[in-house]
Amino acid sequence: MNPPDPYLPGLGDPRYAVLAYDLDLDYTIATNHLAGRTRLECRILTDTATLALDLSGLRALTVRCTGATVKSHAQRANRLTIRFTERLPAGTEITLTVSTKGAPRPRRGPDGMAGWEELDDGIIVASQPHGASTWFPCNDRTSNKARYRIALACEPEYAVIANGRLAERRKAGRKVRWVYVQDEPMAPYLATVQIGRYEVREQQASIPCRIVGPPRLRTAITTAFADQPRMIDLFEEVFGPYPFTAGYTAVVTDDDLEIPLEAQTMATFGANFTNRQWESQRLIAHELSHQWWGNSVTAGQARDIWLHEGFACYAEWLWSPLGTGVPTQQRVEHHWNRLAALPQDLVVTDPGAKHLFDDRVYKRGALTLAAVRAELGDDRFFSLLRTWGARHAHSVVSTADFEALVAEIAGRSLTGLFDAWLRSPALPALP
Repeated sequence: MNPPDPYLPGLGDPRYAVLAYDLDLDYTIATNHLAGRTRLECRILTDTATLALDLSGLRALTVRCTGATVKSHAQRANRLTIRFTERLPAGTEITLTVSTKGAPRPRRGPDGMAGWEELDDGIIVASQPHGASTWFPCNDRTSNKARYRIALACEPEYAVIANGRLAERRKAGRKVRWVYVQDEPMAPYLATVQIGRYEVREQQASIPCRIVGPPRLRTAITTAFADQPRMIDLFEEVFGPYPFTAGYTAVVTDDDLEIPLEAQTMATFGANFTNRQWESQRLIAHELSHQWWGNSVTAGQARDIWLHEGFACYAEWLWSPLGTGVPTQQRVEHHWNRLAALPQDLVVTDPGAKHLFDDRVYKRGALTLAAVRAELGDDRFFSLLRTWGARHAHSVVSTADFEALVAEIAGRSLTGLFDAWLRSPALPALP
């Protein structure tokens, strides 16, 4: 049983794990009204007579259970606490069904707002790192991966895009009901729904690949994402096979966004990223690489976020020679020089909740990989990445797990290297 995450206080309940979510939602754009029923298949991990679901902004109407009897339920702040008539022993499997309704809105966390948010004409859902509870009741723990079925009915002029494969699309009264199935396990913070007046177009790639966006941006999106199939080819070569059967979807909103949004089997970009400049192209590569690093191989604790973001930044630098002609090592040197000019008061594996998404975590994490590559040589380094992705596919990992694999492949401990790059604030010499 994984302990609560100190970086995300008040989230998740380690007494149980959700094995599968089944969401059946109905949304009205004009009034921002979301009604739904969520079924959670759960396994009790430690003897308990109570458990808690994360639920923010929506009201729980009813709670039903098979496999146990609910004595009462109470909602306070961002938690729905359920009490049973008797203590449930570890290993018990139950199914909870919770009906909810309300006007969903983002939720504040230690690093800002996250969750369900209205656009000018549509919806964007950024669940990372604490926003999943703004649209469905969940055990919002990064370490609790589960299967998902997401059904959502909405007005027919809007497209609904969610994680996984589109299993069904049919008329439901005056609305259209979209059903998505995420077969591989997924952490709650990676669950998302994007709603807009979008067109969906297939992109020729080695995996099922779609680009989604407003018709007015069709040419700009096609141009901006033209290299995405080549990025997939490169990453499959250096990281291993693409990890999800549903393929990959890039969604472009009609609004500008400050940053792109990562989700499992998909990513969301603002209209301002539809260009061929390196700043946009590197982010297209960055979000794509998260399918391997963050979505398939997932850090169990937020303090190990470098295992997502450092790897994704290094993926940008690996793409750079093909995308721009700038060698990877030149990117390494450029970002080492930038970090050398910044305050060196941050520890990569313990940056603190407020600095979880600090760019220094991202870039120094990537430089850590550059240092490992310099130590191992190219053959063993890329063997390391492929082994890391294959051995821990669809599972939860830690920095210690990565260090252990590096030592296995190197034939010796590299603790000194990791101490210098990850556990000391002072910036080591350029790798």
